[in-house]
Amino acid sequence: MAMLVSSVEEGSLSAAARKMRVPVATLTRNVNDLETLVGTKLLVRTTRKLELTDAGTAYVASARHILEQVDEQERRAAGEFTAPRGELVVTTPVQVARLRVLPVITQFLSLYPEIRIKLVQSDRNVDLVDSHTDVAIRIGRLRDSGLVATRVGTLRVVVAASPALLETHGVPKTPEELSDYPCVVFDSPYLSPWRFRNPATGDIFTVADVPRLLVSSPDAAADAAIDGVGATLVLEHDVADAVNAGKLQFILQAFEVEPIPVNLVHLSQNIMPVKLRRFLDFATPKLRAALADFGRIPSV
Repeated sequence: MAMLVSSVEEGSLSAAARKMRVPVATLTRNVNDLETLVGTKLLVRTTRKLELTDAGTAYVASARHILEQVDEQERRAAGEFTAPRGELVVTTPVQVARLRVLPVITQFLSLYPEIRIKLVQSDRNVDLVDSHTDVAIRIGRLRDSGLVATRVGTLRVVVAASPALLETHGVPKTPEELSDYPCVVFDSPYLSPWRFRNPATGDIFTVADVPRLLVSSPDAAADAAIDGVGATLVLEHDVADAVNAGKLQFILQAFEVEPIPVNLVHLSQNIMPVKLRRFLDFATPKLRAALADFGRIPSV
């Protein structure tokens, strides 16, 4: 059952075998035996991927539920519901992890020697169930009503540029001027496309530009902006140190959208493992303190 579910999640029998550290032949034989046992075809194997039959789709959904119950009972037996021990999987955006979350995790681990943490850094929101994630830090409005969310702060979406760039190319007075202005674009799921707010009407609009430089991380965007490559749009904590040091300046502040929320989220559970409760109790005030200076709308 577990091998079948793993095969579906990994997309192939060979990938599942690697993950479960068993020979491919063993995993294939077990899946075949399972199909013989239930008396129907569960998987359709093609050269490119695995596809579930209708019976397989229903079976895998039930199997996941059963395996989750087994896992919970095993964790109960191991004491995870009575003592803070075991592994916690935490996912967070890359830059938030480096600047705000990792210091909290290191402090937490020093207090709870029987807890292990797997920190997954990704700017894409992962499904907490499919990825077996215990807790996530999410930036932006939450759409999944099945998650329990605790607000830990807000972050402004800002445009920043170096003093040298502003002196050479002038200071943009409206976001529309960015279409013909040197820009460094951070390719982000929660910042693309560049969005602004009309201060008179409150309407949200986007600005299309052809970036001089397109990057995949906010620290690269900040570094390039400091070097004068172009103006960049990022979250304020990505450039806070550079602004305080005079290496960058905020521009177009009157057109900023509302600060976006930062939440700690986890799945709703009837009984929460002690390790998760301890982490939430520890991390929530720490992250609120770390983000306390951000998210304040400037007076312009």
